[in-house]
Amino acid sequence: MDKPVIVGVDGSDPSLRALDWAADEAALHGLPLSVVHSPAWGAYEGYGPLLGVSRSARRIYADNVVGTAVERVSRRSTEVKAYGELVYEDPATVLTRMSREAYMVVLGNRGAGGLAGLLLGSVGLEVAARAHSPVVVVRGEDKNLHRGYRRIVVGVDEAGEASPVVQFAFHEAELHGADLDMVHAWRCPAREVPDHPDHLTDVERHRALAEQTLTEALPPTAGSSGVVNVRQRAVEGHARRALLDAASTADLLVVGARCRKSHVGMQLGPVDHAVLHHAPCPVAVVPHA
Repeated sequence: MDKPVIVGVDGSDPSLRALDWAADEAALHGLPLSVVHSPAWGAYEGYGPLLGVSRSARRIYADNVVGTAVERVSRRSTEVKAYGELVYEDPATVLTRMSREAYMVVLGNRGAGGLAGLLLGSVGLEVAARAHSPVVVVRGEDKNLHRGYRRIVVGVDEAGEASPVVQFAFHEAELHGADLDMVHAWRCPAREVPDHPDHLTDVERHRALAEQTLTEALPPTAGSSGVVNVRQRAVEGHARRALLDAASTADLLVVGARCRKSHVGMQLGPVDHAVLHHAPCPVAVVPHA
């Protein structure tokens, strides 16, 4: 059975934008769409009228969220088989578990406080850190959301580790008929040391290594497909800035995540955090070993 696209909904505008994006993706891939909601979502994110509301009223509201979302998908695309799933665990836990059998998990961007539109909610962060499938956080302006640029950007770290990340980005570019920009950021320590005696040689060496990393990360099928126009960009500077700049005219930004454990649980790296909070387009986080 084909793995579904899973989308988490909570009735908010950001989750409805994510629902529309996920429905379009499911239609393109020919995959079913699982629409998931938990009544605990509001409490988990710190919003919603849960105190003083009866259990039956919360159940009615939850049923309405799921039913309305499934109906919205059916109006958007007759090609997508969408079904609703009402769950009672905290949403991050259940979506992480469901990601084992998903093609991707899709979530909306949720604002918080005075920085609404910039910050990602705790559900999105936790699922992105722990999921077994790619996680897409849907954010950006209409042109980014409606795939108006026909361009996908993938961040390349190390060539070997980048394989599943680049493969995912390449497959998405192939299906969407989009160009694929592979971006690798590099820095030269000699530039940060005044009067370094071997400044030019060191710069050229780091640039050459960056270009080699991009070449080695290219999927073996890239040259033979003839479908995807691939551009490789070795950018001097911080990875966060390079990726955010490249994403301004992209339909999707793809990054890898080697999740790390700390005393507070699973954590994403600083680059992943930066793009999830501030990218101007949808962001796909692809787990790798």
